[in-house]
Order: sequence, then C-alpha cells, then structure tokens
Amino acid sequence: MERESMEYDVVIVGAGPSGLSAAIRLRQLSAEHGQDLSVCVLEKGSEVGAHILSGAVMEPRAMAELFPDWQERGAPLNTPVTQDRFMFLTRKSGIQMPCPPQMNNHGNYIVSLGNVCRWLAEQAEALGVEIYPGFAAAEVLYDENGAVRGVATGDMGIGKDGEQTANYTQGIELHAKQTLFAEGVRGSLTKTLFERFDLREGVDPQTYGIGIKELWEVDPAVHQQGLVVHTVGWPMDGKTYGGSFLYHLEDNQVAVGYVLGLDYENPHLSPFEEFQRYKTHPKIRPFFEGGRRISYGARAINEGGFQSIPKITFPGGAILGCSAGFLNVPKIKGSHTAMKSGMTAAEALFDTMKDGAGAGMEISDYRVRMEKSWVWDELKAVRNIRPGFKAGFLMGMSNAGVETLLKGKSPWTLHHHHDHESLRPAAQCEKIAYPKPDGKVSFDRLSSVFLSNTNHEENQPAHLTLKDPSIPVDYNLPLYDAPEQRYCPAGVYEIMRDDDGSNPRLQINAQNCVHCKTCDIKDPTQNINWVVPEGGGGPNYPNM
Repeated sequence: MERESMEYDVVIVGAGPSGLSAAIRLRQLSAEHGQDLSVCVLEKGSEVGAHILSGAVMEPRAMAELFPDWQERGAPLNTPVTQDRFMFLTRKSGIQMPCPPQMNNHGNYIVSLGNVCRWLAEQAEALGVEIYPGFAAAEVLYDENGAVRGVATGDMGIGKDGEQTANYTQGIELHAKQTLFAEGVRGSLTKTLFERFDLREGVDPQTYGIGIKELWEVDPAVHQQGLVVHTVGWPMDGKTYGGSFLYHLEDNQVAVGYVLGLDYENPHLSPFEEFQRYKTHPKIRPFFEGGRRISYGARAINEGGFQSIPKITFPGGAILGCSAGFLNVPKIKGSHTAMKSGMTAAEALFDTMKDGAGAGMEISDYRVRMEKSWVWDELKAVRNIRPGFKAGFLMGMSNAGVETLLKGKSPWTLHHHHDHESLRPAAQCEKIAYPKPDGKVSFDRLSSVFLSNTNHEENQPAHLTLKDPSIPVDYNLPLYDAPEQRYCPAGVYEIMRDDDGSNPRLQINAQNCVHCKTCDIKDPTQNINWVVPEGGGGPNYPNM
C-alpha cells in the first residue's frame, strides 16, 4: 500500500535547539525576502522538550543572534550565574581549586533546556513553522539519483510479533527539497547517513560521555540561586574521565548530575551507581538532606570535539547540532553551538533555495560558513583538552593547562579512539562494591526510571535490536561479565537464569529505555542497534 505524503520545502528531524533554530531562521529569512518557504519539524517525543536533557548552563550568544530582543520576548533564561566553584574531591574531603577559564560562567544562565526548547517552538510556530510532536522519523527517503528527498514516520500499531494490530496506522512520507537532521547525539537516522555518504571518512571517531541528571527541590536554607559547582576526582579513579555538575536554579531547585566518559576500561563500573555515591560525599550530601527528588534522566553527550566533526552535508540535506558533534567539552556546553549551526545551515539553505531552487542539491556552503563562524574557532581552540585525559587525570589537567596558555595554537592535534574498544576483560579488572541506596540521597535504578515518566506502548517490536542474539551470552557475559547490565542507566538489560543458576539469557526491558543511546555506543561488539520506537514513547521530562 502506497503511503500518504506531504510536501515541504524543508523538513527538520528533531525539535531540539539546533532544529528549532534552523526552522526559526528559515522563516525569518522568508519573511525578510518575501519568499514563503514551508518548514516542518518532526519530534519523536510526546511534546517538544519531552526528550531534552541537559545540565544546563546556557551561553546566550546564539540566542541573542537569533532574537536580539530575547529578554523582552520572555525567553526562559531566568537565573543568571552568580558564582562558580570548582572542587577536587577526595573520599572524605574537597579541595577548592581555581576555576578553569573555560568554566567561567559570567554572563551565562542556568536553564531548563527543555523549557528553552518549548519556548523556541512557540516562536517557530508564530512564524509559520509546522511542528509535529509524537511522530518519529524512522526512515530516510531517497530520490532516483540517490539524494535525500525526505523522511517517513514509523508505522504505529505493529505488535511484538511484527503483525498489524487493531490500532495499526501507516506512517506517512514527508518530502522536501532539503532535509535537516537534528536528532541529537547518536541519532538513528544520522548513523545511516554517515554510512551511506561516508561522512566520517578522514576524521576521528566520535567519542561520548554519559550524563545522568536529577532535579531536586532542596531546603531553602542551603539553596543559593545562581551558584554553579563542578567537581572532579572522587568517585572516579585517576584513569577514568568524569565529573559532576550542581546548578542552583530558581524556586529552591537544584540540577545535579554526573558525566562519565564512555571510554572507561573497567566493565564492572556502573555510571548510575557512581552518580548515586557521588551524592553521598560530605561536601555534596548537605545540599540534598531534607530535599525532594523531582525528576531523573540520562543522555549521551558528544566528547570528540573539533577533530571528530564529520562532513555535514550531502545531496538533499545536512546535519545539525549534536548530531554533528558541535559540543564544547571543556565548557560542558553545546546548546549555543547547536543553535548557531542550525542558524548557519538555514542561511546557507535559504540563499540556495530562493525562487524555488535547491531540490536534492548539496548545500556545501553550510560547511564553509561554519568554518568561518565563532563555533569553529571555539572548538578548534580546545580540541586537545579532552583527549589529553586519556593519559590519566594528572596528565590531562597538565595538558589542559598548557593548551589554555597556548590558546589552542599548539602545532599538534591529539586523536581519539572508539569508546567501545576500551573495555578490558572483567577478569583483569577490580570488581566495584557499590553501597545500597539509602532512599534519602541515593536511590535504585527502577525508582529513578519511574521519575523520568518513561513509557512505551508495550505491544510493539523492541527498539533495542541485536544484530546477533547469541553475542550477549556467548561473548559479553564470559569476557566482560555482561557490561550492558551496568552501563545502561535505566535497567533495560538483565541476565536472567533458571533457579539453579543455569541457562543464562539476556532480557531486554525496552519499556524502561530513556533514549540515552549509551548501549548503542558502548556495546563492545557494536551488536546493539538502537532504532526508533513508536512516536511519543520514551521519557517525558518536566523542567529538565
């Protein structure tokens, strides 16, 4: 049966900062030049912002370029940073350290990035952008010449057995002259574009971290609106990259989280458990005593930086934001660079698409403009800081100091390796004894997932697919002690056994998935392939 279709000038996949900024800029230019370009945004979350998770401290530079009057318009950047603290934690204490220049947040704002995206969506719709939340782009469409011609949304109402249920609804095709992919980190369609157009040829592998976050309402006596705290050190050892953030928002709320590099070696390590025990540190726990945990979530973040930026254009489309890897790791910020990439892509597209042109073309000028932008300068200057930590914390900090003094003008570039190649055999690594959660400051995974408001239609094929179903038990379990049980922050993967301990098998609890993409990244054989579930499934983050 032929699918229904809709025609647009531009289709954008993903209603995050880059996708919405691109949509807004296209419609701004349309209005300025009397060119009525039709723009559509697809969002797999149940609403705009439902899947957005970030610290977040936001640098308003790109926002000011997009909307010079953003304050008058009521953009939800409500909490200016008033103080930065940077600490090195030992097991029992904390040492105040000078704040690295990249972490100076003067002029920045502590925000809910989800709420910023909700506001951007309102601005986009007011300009005539059509936004469709709850519809997951599941397939890239190509024309007879091999150029991208749009996307198709996934069918709904397919049962676990692969057969149509009574609720079956066929997906629709959205055709466009240009399609922009703003799926965020490790986008499922973006992955296929990398392969089809060989977009990663000649660049370093993308590397990642996992960020785990909670939102708390704390005792007013310990709340310090505008305070930003970052820590390194404990609970990580000197070889493992990781650190925390603690941001005091308005209304006695605190965002707390931990970012851990997915190039870690010990398969016994659990990022979720490391985050929970971090909160028990004597310097951190007092912030949460007597408080109330409101929400929980997790998301992978790009850490490759400048040397991992792929080719970002291809016939019929382009890649934006975190899908392309435009995150500044030392700053721990990517929303401003994502927005700028969306705006830059929009400007390049518009200049080509005026008067009806541009269908199926490769808009190479987008890359040219990005290379001339402040994003390029910003990322190039810090390109060697994250890979320097591969040699351990002390060498990493020393290298970061040198790179800061040289302002990124060192005549060398350090390189990355694939995260999934870093695990050592379990037998060669020390097991980690994690404390039981106390239910006051530290918690278990299932109660945490409950706070993410994650939900998927149960009667649908699992969106966490295995290329070879035998690998988890025959390879990962004996060699790495089934690391998927620990690197997943949502308890999706479990090794089940019979009562006598025999017959091990992998159980995939896809219902729990918070769409962080960690499994797609860290699985040592790249056997797990994350594909989109039905639209509207996944977490529903409030104020995250």
